[in-house]
This record gives sequence, structure tokens and C-alpha cells, in this order.
Amino acid sequence: MLDYNFPKHWPSADELPDSDETPVDNELQELIPGLLKAILLILWAERMDWFFGIDMGLYHHPKKPAIVPDAFLSLGVKRFSREELRPIAKMAIARGN
Repeated sequence: MLDYNFPKHWPSADELPDSDETPVDNELQELIPGLLKAILLILWAERMDWFFGIDMGLYHHPKKPAIVPDAFLSLGVKRFSREELRPIAKMAIARGN
């Protein structure tokens, strides 16, 4: 079992970069991950244990920069629908806040 000590301070949304400002090599390089995701959505429509991320930063240490691959595939993880992404905001809306 992995023994991991979670950091005491998590970065806020403002502290997380949304781009590494590195331009893509060409349009094809930009299109291929989207095509692969579309194929996976068709082939694995019944599977709910995978996630395919495109141009997302992966933080492995709070003091080190994110690794930003063009795309990555995670297997054996729970997939969330859009409605499940922000349950706190949904509750606030339901309460009229």
C-alpha cells in the first residue's frame, strides 16, 4: 500500500496554471488526442472506470511544477458526470445562496 503524506496547503485555483504557454507543434498534434478520446467514448461506452485527460496538469509535489502531457489515460478510476463535479455549488444553488 502506498504511504503518502498529503500536503498541509493545497494551491487555490488562482495559483494553478491553466496553460504552460507552449504552442503545439501543429494542428494535427492538437486534433489527435480529441480523436482518440472520441474513439474511446464509442468503444468503451459501457465502461465507467476510465478517464482520458487532454492538456491537463498533473501535480505530483506541491513545490514542483506540473507535468503537462498532451493526453493521458487512467484506468480503474471512477468517471464523474458533469453534475457530480461541483456538489457544493449544487447544494448552494438548491439552498438559494
